[in-house]
Amino acid sequence: MSFLVSGGIAVLCYLAAAAGLGRLLLNGVSCTDHPRNGMKLLGIVGLLFHSHVLVVLVLEQWISLSFFHALSITSWMLILLLELAWLMRPVGNLGVVIFPVAALMVALQILNPEAIQRSASSSLDTHILLSMLAYSLLTVAAIQAILLASQERHLRNKQPGGFMRALPPMVEMEHLMFQLIRAGLLMLTLAIFSAYPLIENLIEQQRAHTALLSVISWLVFATLLWGRHRHGWRGRTAIRWTLSGFGALFLGYFGSRFVVEFITTVS
Repeated sequence: MSFLVSGGIAVLCYLAAAAGLGRLLLNGVSCTDHPRNGMKLLGIVGLLFHSHVLVVLVLEQWISLSFFHALSITSWMLILLLELAWLMRPVGNLGVVIFPVAALMVALQILNPEAIQRSASSSLDTHILLSMLAYSLLTVAAIQAILLASQERHLRNKQPGGFMRALPPMVEMEHLMFQLIRAGLLMLTLAIFSAYPLIENLIEQQRAHTALLSVISWLVFATLLWGRHRHGWRGRTAIRWTLSGFGALFLGYFGSRFVVEFITTVS
C-alpha cells in the first residue's frame, strides 16, 4: 500500500473522530453519559494507518528526522498515549484537539516525504526516542492546561453550559495534568542526560540553543512540581507554568528545526 493512501485514510479517520467528539462536546454530552467507542475505534484505525506511513517514510529508509517527520512521529505518540489512557480513564475529549493536529501532521508529512539518509547511532536513537516521549507527554499536559484555563474562565464568568458540561471535573483534569508533567519531566531528564555523548555533534550542528531551551523547560517544570508539593500551586499558576515550560520546549526542538530547515536554507 502506498504511504499516500494509508496517510489519507489516517487523516480521514482522525478528522471523523474529531468531528464526532466535537459534536458531543457542543451538545454538552459528558464522557460518563456516552462511551464514545466509535470515535475511539476511529482513532485506533487512524493510528494503524499512521504507523504504516511512519514505517515506509522513516523506518524503511532509516532517515534523519526532518521537521515534518518529527511532527508526525510526535503526533503519532500523542494518539497512542490518548488511546492507552482512554482505556482506563474518560479522557477521550482531549481528542477534539489531538486528532485534528495529528491529521494535519500526517498530511504535511506525506506531502513532504523527503529527508536525509543517515548512519545508525544507538546514542542518537535513544536520545530521539526519549525526547519524543517527553514532548508527547508534555504536549498532552499543555492541552490539559488549555482546557483547564477554558474551564476556569467559563466558571468565573458563570457560564458552565455547553461543552463545559462534557469535561471531567477540574480537580480530575488538574490531577491528570500533573501526572503527565511528572512522567514528561522524567522522560525529559533522561533525554537531557542521553544527549551528553552527543554534545560535540550538537555544537557542530549549531543546536546548542536546543539543549539550552530544553534545560530551561526542565527547570520550569521542576519548579512547578516543587511549588505544587511545597505550596500547593494550582489553577492559574499551574496553567501559566505548564504553558511556559511547554513553550520553551517547543521552541527548543521544533522551532530550531524550522529555522535550520527552512529559514536558514532560504537565506
